[in-house]
Amino acid sequence: MPTDLKEEARQIFEAGLRAVDPNEAVKRFLTVEGNRLLFGEQELDLEDFEGIWAIGAGKASAAMAQAVEEVLGDRLNGGLVIVKYDHLVPLRKIRLVEAGHPTPDENGWRATQELVNLVEKLGRQDLVLFLLSGGGSALLPMPVEGITLDEKMAATDLLLKSGASIQEMNTVRKHLSQVKGGQLARLAHPATLISLILSDVVGDPLDVIASGPTVGDPTTYKECQEVLDRYALQDKLPASVKSHLQEGIEGKVPETPKPGEPIFSPTLSILVGTNMQALKAAAKQAKKLGYTSLILSSLIQGDTTEAARFHAALAKEIVMSGHPVVRPACLISGGETTVVVRGQGKGGRNQEFALAAALDLQGLKGVCLLCGGTDGTDGPTEAAGAVVDGDTVARALAIGLNPKEFLAENNSYHFFQHLDDLLITGPTNTNVMDLRVILVK
Repeated sequence: MPTDLKEEARQIFEAGLRAVDPNEAVKRFLTVEGNRLLFGEQELDLEDFEGIWAIGAGKASAAMAQAVEEVLGDRLNGGLVIVKYDHLVPLRKIRLVEAGHPTPDENGWRATQELVNLVEKLGRQDLVLFLLSGGGSALLPMPVEGITLDEKMAATDLLLKSGASIQEMNTVRKHLSQVKGGQLARLAHPATLISLILSDVVGDPLDVIASGPTVGDPTTYKECQEVLDRYALQDKLPASVKSHLQEGIEGKVPETPKPGEPIFSPTLSILVGTNMQALKAAAKQAKKLGYTSLILSSLIQGDTTEAARFHAALAKEIVMSGHPVVRPACLISGGETTVVVRGQGKGGRNQEFALAAALDLQGLKGVCLLCGGTDGTDGPTEAAGAVVDGDTVARALAIGLNPKEFLAENNSYHFFQHLDDLLITGPTNTNVMDLRVILVK
């Protein structure tokens, strides 16, 4: 693959990342003028509050906390934000706690308890800024009574490996938690609560992003059962999880708070960063580099391999017929696909996407595909994704690697590691799902 093609794909990807920098995103929506706090199209009189606090969780929440400190300065009383390991930034008033992601751990559990203790003490004269981004579900672990953290993790792991969508996963997670599904808002009531949210979910549904701790939850225990039945997981669940969900269906334990309940009257949620913002910035950079760019969709989801084959088919169509966009062309898409894990290998959905696409692109000249997670990590790896072209498969076969075997074993990471085609960005401190770039010279 020509070096310039790979470099250009990365430049386009990085332009998308810059557009959803969480620090800048928060400052676009949150400003102070005199005693007025302006957020979105709303405003509050800061003189009405005795205390102003910042809490949060997610991969981008540390950078979001920096922005809040810059905007509010000494008006801010303090706060607590839970971040993924190695995502610390310097802060003056907000305490950062590192915890496990994607697997919750004891640090996250203890920090969540501390966060709950903080908000439960607040009253009508307090203002709470809740900073939320992708990863918040894992970083806010507080299972319902009777279920241990390990048991909840086991249920989550089953859902992850089953190929369930994030909407389906979070339907279940909300009903196994004391803080998700609007329950953090219930704990913070009657304080005024403003949530600033960086979306990592297709379509940006507020109740699904990080399992919606501060918005009404429209899902039910009955829907949890339907999800588990759909993926034949009922018999694999820990007994405590099965028991709790059954008690919920029978009305023996309370439902999560629903939209429209009074506890949500002093709350407001604002989306400060989305996948589409990243896609538009990427398209703008592609145009600067001389490409005719087309944003396919920010809503790509479903099976990773099927989505990869569709994207590869579009690249081949451009080569053969000049449709749906003339060369030099750049196709851009976002969203988040799912992988059904059947093998014992290592990888993530973006690396698997790239490997599946490489099989369909083999032999094509002047074509490059980059697929990466905007958070800088793909699955349990340090790679954000991978870059492939029409020669990827031939290069692999030449050194004794069988791409189909690596794909069947869900071992995309080691495949691309051998070829030195992993996309390594390091922690980006943002998270708006995935970004894919296809270049056709």
